[in-house]
Amino acid sequence: MKIEIWWIGKTFQDFTQKGYTEFLKRIQKFNSVEIVEIPEIKGQQTAVNSKKLEAEKILAKLKPTDYLILLDEKGKQFSSVAFADYIQQKENQSIKKIIFLIGGAYGFDEKVYERCNDKISLSKMTYSHQLIRLIFMEQLYRAYTIIHNFPYHNE
Repeated sequence: MKIEIWWIGKTFQDFTQKGYTEFLKRIQKFNSVEIVEIPEIKGQQTAVNSKKLEAEKILAKLKPTDYLILLDEKGKQFSSVAFADYIQQKENQSIKKIIFLIGGAYGFDEKVYERCNDKISLSKMTYSHQLIRLIFMEQLYRAYTIIHNFPYHNE
């Protein structure tokens, strides 16, 4: 199963980029993961218009067989072990490609919600869309270490 992590705009925090790059290297030992940056909407747009324009870019890139999971505050929450089980279940279902989508500063347009297959939340707290990139990559790495009984996660 291939995993892609999509997000809106470039990462401008150096520590965030260094961190997720390190976890990406570690994850590659277990599975193919690719990061896809979707260009940010430039100019003075309203939040609604930005979300709509971002949605057009996102939906144009998706294939009908892509399994789209939004990282969204209204999504299901998991413990790290439960998230590992979730990833394992998706692999067992023979899903060819999962896309985890991290939205921009304003979240997602309704059309993206309509297209998604699932939504997950990493916390009840709100994090910046920049920082969540690092947090999610660490959790994905943790999930693979749990799946493969690799010494990283402690219970």
